[in-house]
Amino acid sequence: MTNQNDGDNWQDDSGMATQEAPPKLQKPRMYQVVLLNDDYTPMEFVVELIEQFFFKSRENATQIMLKIHSEGKGVCGVYTEDIAETKAALVNQYSQDNQHPLLCQAEPASSDEE
Repeated sequence: MTNQNDGDNWQDDSGMATQEAPPKLQKPRMYQVVLLNDDYTPMEFVVELIEQFFFKSRENATQIMLKIHSEGKGVCGVYTEDIAETKAALVNQYSQDNQHPLLCQAEPASSDEE
């Protein structure tokens, strides 16, 4: 006799009922989208970019831009890997299209930034 399905219970050849454990679900790893400072991209362009791509208020975008300017980089948002990579690529393309050297990258977020 082979396996028989009786709801969630299964019987193997020995007649013993077994039940598979449900899979353990884990939260996806989060990635932060980071803008890197340069000496050429205008601050106003960075603020507008943060508003447009990361949906931040003018005040919040300005704070992020000032952090990028003073510390060399700043986090614009934390997302799952695919979304973070896509946002970084879109920002890099937009910057290039507007002839600015601004760089954006996605990197694993530390657990306290999620």
